[in-house]
Amino acid sequence: MIEAKGVRKSYGHRHILKGIDLTVETGETLIIIGGSGMGKSTFLKCVIGLARLDQGSISVDGIEIGRLESEQDWARYRRRIGYLFQEGALFDSLSVWENVSFGLRYLTDIPPSRYRKIASEKLELVGLKDVEDLKPSELSGGMKKRVALARAIASDPSYILYDEPTTGLDPIMSDVISDLMLDLQKKLNVTSIAVTHDMKLAYKVANHIVMLHEGKFLAVGTPEQIKSSDNPYVRQFIDGKSVGPIHMKLRDFDPAEEAEEQGRLRVS
Repeated sequence: MIEAKGVRKSYGHRHILKGIDLTVETGETLIIIGGSGMGKSTFLKCVIGLARLDQGSISVDGIEIGRLESEQDWARYRRRIGYLFQEGALFDSLSVWENVSFGLRYLTDIPPSRYRKIASEKLELVGLKDVEDLKPSELSGGMKKRVALARAIASDPSYILYDEPTTGLDPIMSDVISDLMLDLQKKLNVTSIAVTHDMKLAYKVANHIVMLHEGKFLAVGTPEQIKSSDNPYVRQFIDGKSVGPIHMKLRDFDPAEEAEEQGRLRVS
């Protein structure tokens, strides 16, 4: 189980997460939706430990990550969590099998002689064969996403975090990724959190959906409950309407202030 209590995270003067409370039960798939820049990816980075909390706590199976100190503690923790980066984050200079097995040398005690075999097994799980010696530049967008997913499950994690798993993919390949997520959940019995703008994926794979807006969760429910929500923020987002309360908030935002803030974030 993943449990977040009062999670707050800021970058400079920009408050991204403003007191997040969330419980993800073992074996379920939780989808986080919401507009760009609302903190969805930041929350995932807090869970994996790539971003440190300002306040609050996140516990995974009773282990509070804010109390992890040594490299060994972090390695043991991160071995249990697979992370699919939004753009795949494959290393161009490495072969496919080297990319898939990259984390094994840092997170596990598995001997290097087994890396290629493990990579081949994970690639097969995501529907890829005979690609071990190719380079990422020789792969299509959908294949790169599946290689990145194979890397995420290489250490047999109990949890998988997906950051925009269908970004940049055509509708058919997006549906393939959705099916893969369902298949992995069944075969590996993993607990998953995914952030996405893709409502088709959300409705297909989620047990529960939450909407993050202005640093807080403003709605939570099953896919059917979210579909029928009368919350105006949720309604505007899932219907993809340009006019509504979210649009009004954006119209009232000072673009000069945003440009200044982005400059500070780049410097930091």
